[in-house]
Amino acid sequence: MKDGIHPEYRPVAFKDGAADHVFIIRSTVKTKESIEINGEKYPLVQLDTSSLSHPFYTGKQKVVDTGGRVGKFKARYGKK
Repeated sequence: MKDGIHPEYRPVAFKDGAADHVFIIRSTVKTKESIEINGEKYPLVQLDTSSLSHPFYTGKQKVVDTGGRVGKFKARYGKK
């Protein structure tokens, strides 16, 4: 592996704005913001949503059948 061509792989804080939760993982993402957690300063990435606030992961996802499209399809093309 060549030296000096790969980005720095370091701990980065990601903040979920919807759930107001911060988690730290290693990443190469570049950011100008930073946050201090337990006396340590980390680069900060603001997120709109994460697995803590996304409806798919929280179990609050709703399936909407607008206009009964599935029922219309089955009535038109279903077994007779």
